[in-house]
Amino acid sequence: MAKRLAEMRKNIVTKSEKQEQKPSTPPSYRAIVISHLGYRGMEVLQNAESQFPNETKMVIDKLGQLFQTGEINEEIDGGQLLALFRSVGIHVRMQTKINIEQDGKFVSLSDKLGKGESNEDL
Repeated sequence: MAKRLAEMRKNIVTKSEKQEQKPSTPPSYRAIVISHLGYRGMEVLQNAESQFPNETKMVIDKLGQLFQTGEINEEIDGGQLLALFRSVGIHVRMQTKINIEQDGKFVSLSDKLGKGESNEDL
């Protein structure tokens, strides 16, 4: 009985040592960049990844390295990220929408122009 208990304790100790020896995988560069994205940054990143997957990966890897080494430590918003992509020749297309206020409500410009044209026909 004592021999069995000693064997079980030994197994528990070796299992815990193996778990301690396993290095935790460091976060990917993409995860590091995502944690530093600000207002609308994720939207720009998703558009860039869908339109230019290979080029975006290279930029994100380098940006992640800069964050990891501490050379960059500030938050990057969507406009800054878009400017970065455009400065390296990646022209990410963003969906834009212009809203105007009409009678206390915001209406898209395309809706406003569409209604204006239909009223002229009458």
